[in-house]
Amino acid sequence: MRREYYRWLQEAKWDLDTARILHREKRYNAAAFYAQQAAEKAMKALLYKINEAAWGHSVRELLIRFSSISNINLNEELLTCARELDRHYIPARYPNAHPSGTPHEAYDEETSNRALQCAEKLINFAEGIINDD
Repeated sequence: MRREYYRWLQEAKWDLDTARILHREKRYNAAAFYAQQAAEKAMKALLYKINEAAWGHSVRELLIRFSSISNINLNEELLTCARELDRHYIPARYPNAHPSGTPHEAYDEETSNRALQCAEKLINFAEGIINDD
């Protein structure tokens, strides 16, 4: 039977691929949201790896929790990426998260690209730890 953390990591990679498809189709807000989801699932995979419950949606909080339990030091780039992705959890989807207009009007290619790059960095971090068995 596959371990739970592998299932979460595989779904994280699937979500990242979905984000790339959405980005290519200029669905930038949806791409940013799926990038956030990908990183969130990768961080949950890390917590499952150390037999911790993986609750919550903040990439930053999940990453910090993993780091504090596992004693793995985080570099500032990972934390910056986690903060970047947390910004897309609600505003990428809900019109009332913006003063006017809709989420798809508020997002652009640059924002989507940043989210994709950050998700990839966090997934690579998680995959490196998970595959270091």
